[in-house]
Amino acid sequence: METVGMILCGGFGKRLRPVTETIPKPLVEICEDYTILDKQLFDFKNAGVNEVYLLAGFLHEKIEERYGNEYKGVKIHYIIEDEPLGTLNAIRLGMNAIEGDKQCIIRNGDIVSDINLKAMIEYGVKSSLPVTMFITQMPSPYGIVEINGDRLVSFKEKPLLEDYYINGGIYFTKSKIDFGEFETGDIEKLYFPAIAKENSLGYYKEDGIYWNAIDTVKGLESVKKEYKNKTDKPWGYEKVLISTEKYMSKELYIKEGFRTSFHYHNQKDETMYIISGSGYIQFENERKYFSENDTIRINHNVPHSIVAVENTILHEISTPFLDDTVRIEDYYTR
Repeated sequence: METVGMILCGGFGKRLRPVTETIPKPLVEICEDYTILDKQLFDFKNAGVNEVYLLAGFLHEKIEERYGNEYKGVKIHYIIEDEPLGTLNAIRLGMNAIEGDKQCIIRNGDIVSDINLKAMIEYGVKSSLPVTMFITQMPSPYGIVEINGDRLVSFKEKPLLEDYYINGGIYFTKSKIDFGEFETGDIEKLYFPAIAKENSLGYYKEDGIYWNAIDTVKGLESVKKEYKNKTDKPWGYEKVLISTEKYMSKELYIKEGFRTSFHYHNQKDETMYIISGSGYIQFENERKYFSENDTIRINHNVPHSIVAVENTILHEISTPFLDDTVRIEDYYTR
């Protein structure tokens, strides 16, 4: 069954003012000429979602001006809410606009995350439950201290509270939702608690991935800091850690089930240190498997592709040629 996307884009973004006085929150830039909504549409595209409904309201004309009816191969529909009546009403209007009975992946318009949407959709399809919610570990808003006897022994700055999860603002439905008696208000406070009581709400989680809800200026600054040297890729992301005249260090995150292009470097030799995850390097005539703590050396002019069997983080140390990549075969639309 086809999966369509929905993005809640209608909020006023009051806590982000003055940034959101002239633009809607989804058009806030997380780095130069790259908005929250750019990333969300990019993620949908790479998860195989090629049709998206933007549930808009405040300054919706700004969104339509930027994206039109198609954005990088993704077909876009606009559902305009004249009066804000809550997330439930916006999603209900979106559901009413969908032709036929389709699966749907819904996300809040202020979420920036490295979640593997393709894996979430596959998980939701296999689930016996009609609705699946992405949950993420709760970050402490404050630093914590550790004590031993009468001594304070260490500080941890805003750690993840490992035993607690929160609603991550992304939902999968196996078919169009029938909201019954619910018409307005917030889906998080009305519909989800109701179906949870009926044991009809499932969850999907990926521990250790980046997640941030941009609902304050401080949150926006945190995301901009994350994207200072980070570039989203169809398969994950690439982040430059160190760049000097002698060498360069990058962090690559490759999502489970994804792979880099089949490519080689004219000048760059590289050594890869597997921080977490597992997968393999596909060469022309062989496959070399890797797992956590492995080290892999690849010389220049050697074609290869990195394939992730699990969510994989690796650090690549190489000679300093940032753009020295020749793609032989690309597996995604860029």
